[in-house]
Amino acid sequence: MSRATLSGLDNSLYPQIWAQQTFADPHSLLMALLLNGLTLEPKDFTKQLLANDIYQDWINASVFGRYIQRSFAAFYSQTEDHFNMDMPAIFRSELMRHAQYLPLEQVLFVAGTMPKSVRVDKLFTSTVNPATAVLEAKKTKQNLLKSGRGSSQTLIINQIKIASKQVIGFPIRHNKHTSERTRNEVLILDFQNLRLVNEQDLNGDTINNTVTPGDTAVLLRYYELN
Repeated sequence: MSRATLSGLDNSLYPQIWAQQTFADPHSLLMALLLNGLTLEPKDFTKQLLANDIYQDWINASVFGRYIQRSFAAFYSQTEDHFNMDMPAIFRSELMRHAQYLPLEQVLFVAGTMPKSVRVDKLFTSTVNPATAVLEAKKTKQNLLKSGRGSSQTLIINQIKIASKQVIGFPIRHNKHTSERTRNEVLILDFQNLRLVNEQDLNGDTINNTVTPGDTAVLLRYYELN
């Protein structure tokens, strides 16, 4: 079936000006948040997104919102309910009918370690809001430490660039009256390959088991999505 391609968002959204600094692209803004002490609330960046005509086209291109995304994720991760064992495939097929190709060079962010299942399922949720990615990475790190499932102080951010015209997904339209409105998510539904092209330790050698208590190392992973 024919499938439309979403218009390029980043070219219309950047440059951005925050704290009297100009940021030419999402990467430079992310680096300022991680390294240069820039303070930017997710809700403030969301306001910029919602004022952007192309982003409005993005979120109004689909009827699917956060509730649908959560329901789909729940169906897809279930392993015990054999009665509904076909539901994930049915649900995904329906979502694919409404999905579009993402524009080349679009930058997305994912907080924390990319799950191993991503390459198998060809499915993950990302955000176009760098401030949201940083906040979610901090929450992920804190939750792992509290649960005892992690001992590292490393903050992990994944920066993903669309490198093919065949990446399929759709922007999630969030309820503007809830706190989820700052998530600015894009659900990726299908792709050929997710390739790690670089891994940058933003704090020198601190990630190599030499982090002192209270310090936070930052690990930035660069991916290309084909």
